[in-house]
Amino acid sequence: MSATTREPRADEINGRDYHFLSPGEFEARAQGGEFVEHAEYAGNRYGTLRSELERPAAAILLEIDVQGARQVRATLPAAVQVFVAPPSVADLEQRLRARGSDSAEQIARRLEAAPTELAAQKEFSRVVINDDLRRALTELVDIAASMYDSDERRPPLATEGADP
Repeated sequence: MSATTREPRADEINGRDYHFLSPGEFEARAQGGEFVEHAEYAGNRYGTLRSELERPAAAILLEIDVQGARQVRATLPAAVQVFVAPPSVADLEQRLRARGSDSAEQIARRLEAAPTELAAQKEFSRVVINDDLRRALTELVDIAASMYDSDERRPPLATEGADP
């Protein structure tokens, strides 16, 4: 679970969706070396606390931006990194507006950063284009499953048993 300085959205709960931190608390934790990665994105700070990586788990999935991915790559070079991209900037804009949770200013900042972020695809060994949710999810599940030697070692995946 990531930490952020942004305000929670209406349906988000601290400790379930994010660790919502004040800018001062975030900075103190960053200065204390508590983050494996952190970055500013669209006017807010986001990061992954080292304590999140120390929890017992068969695998850990981080949903982070390009800046964070670069920091993780430097710290954990064996990590499998996958870039999930929208089919186009126009699709990204439509999705951001449709979810209705960001202000016009936040959407504008995200769209301003999009070309730079999308250009970073070449830094990743795998790229998944999210043009069809079911197909993109299947591709991500296949990538995760390929990290295990056998089905006996593979953890259960969230999509197993899901209705089509």
